[in-house]
Amino acid sequence: MKKSSVVFALCVLAVVPMVLLTISIRENKAEQQTMNAVPAIKNGETRSSEWGKNYPRQYDTYMQTRKSDNITDVIKNDPGLVVMWGGYPFSKDYNKPRGHYYAVEDNVNSLRTAAPVDKKTGPLPTACWTCKSPDVPRLVKRDGELEYFTGKWAKYGDEVVNSIGCGDCHDNSTMKLTLTRDYLKRALEAEGRLKADDITHQDMRSLVCAQCHVEYYFKKTEWEDKGEKKTAMVVALPWNKGLSADQEEVYYDSINFSDWTHSLSKAPMLKAQHPDYELFLTGAHGRNGLACADCHMPYVREGGVKYSSHKVGNPLDNIANTCLNCHKGTEAEFRQNVATKLERKNELAKLAVDILAKAHLEAKKAWDLGATEEEMKPALMDIRHGQWRWDFAVAGHGNFFHAPEETLRLLGSAINKGQDARLKLRVILAKYNGADYVAPDFSTKEKAQALVGMDYAALVKEKMTFINTLRQEWIKQSETKGLYDPASRKDMKFKTSYSDMDTAPKPAGN
Repeated sequence: MKKSSVVFALCVLAVVPMVLLTISIRENKAEQQTMNAVPAIKNGETRSSEWGKNYPRQYDTYMQTRKSDNITDVIKNDPGLVVMWGGYPFSKDYNKPRGHYYAVEDNVNSLRTAAPVDKKTGPLPTACWTCKSPDVPRLVKRDGELEYFTGKWAKYGDEVVNSIGCGDCHDNSTMKLTLTRDYLKRALEAEGRLKADDITHQDMRSLVCAQCHVEYYFKKTEWEDKGEKKTAMVVALPWNKGLSADQEEVYYDSINFSDWTHSLSKAPMLKAQHPDYELFLTGAHGRNGLACADCHMPYVREGGVKYSSHKVGNPLDNIANTCLNCHKGTEAEFRQNVATKLERKNELAKLAVDILAKAHLEAKKAWDLGATEEEMKPALMDIRHGQWRWDFAVAGHGNFFHAPEETLRLLGSAINKGQDARLKLRVILAKYNGADYVAPDFSTKEKAQALVGMDYAALVKEKMTFINTLRQEWIKQSETKGLYDPASRKDMKFKTSYSDMDTAPKPAGN
């Protein structure tokens, strides 16, 4: 009896863990099946918190992007940018991007979007909302694409209230990744690399990002609405001749396009936006079939449940779950590798900024002395092409890691073009008795903004008036329309590069 009791006890000890394991596996499988099931989400639902009721893990990780809330004033750290962007809104205000959580907030608060007083005042077009919110595809569907792209930025101030979220990338009825911006579909067709029928799920894990993280321009499109002639500023991608900086430059030159005419040099300028996708494709990761989501949205396991983290951010914040999935080495080695790449990029980028900013100032002096358009054109084209290549290399803040070789090549080319422009300008200056001209000091943000004739204090005053008046009306109107989501502003503080957060008034909703 004693022996049989021992055997029985051992059997129990062996069976119980197996039973518990079986139960756990079944529970995890059930939970995974629940996650994989497609719940009913209202068509056109732009509030991510509503999607989060069915996908709490994904939503919780998305909400963690609110932790990326630091404001880094780029033009304060590199004042030459103010001179390079003379006459363009970026010379007023340019910060490093914060988390997806802040996309709408930062768009509203930026000095670049100015201080409208009603729905018809500008200066920027409605297209400036396009990458910031799932409210945009909702508006395009409701109003039509041409109507959406017609008018000024303030037109949709009370309609674009939800920051980048679920509805930007997912189909509400199937949860599959989907393209919600038609301009990307048109660009893919024009470029010809990817046919619609050939797009894989892995491709989509980058393409949904490419809806925003690409170079684009505003294409003037004339149209008629009930007999009224209108002009739409439609977002378009310059991919007709290819995706490289050189090919996009050729395309822009072929259609004689410029984003603005520089206020000092009078050069017809191009402004690269954030060509992350284009640069990524040229790097080792892109060439080997990885997707943006592999590093920026890695998979996470909780028990038997696997899902993609929606805390989109720097992969170096989670090296063990990103880089080390494929590479050998330690976290310290990876951080040092990235630091080295960044140091090399910064050295060349700083040199390019100094050269190109001085070229703009020297061009202004040449105009002041009486230079002709025919004399100036070659130098101005060098400035245009040099600054475009510099901008393409640095506008995507991760380019130095995505494609270090291409980034350094572009910066080297930018430096050469800038020096070519300055040599040509020196000849012109000498002709008009300006050979001894020395570009003025632009070593601080204040000095640089004075050189381009900017009344910075007035811009800030106008902006704060807008934030405390019309901005408050927008929030109230969006609440009345049932669009505003209080969860979209949880823990959000009023932060800008131009006001102290402890003394600046806080917008409604905080």
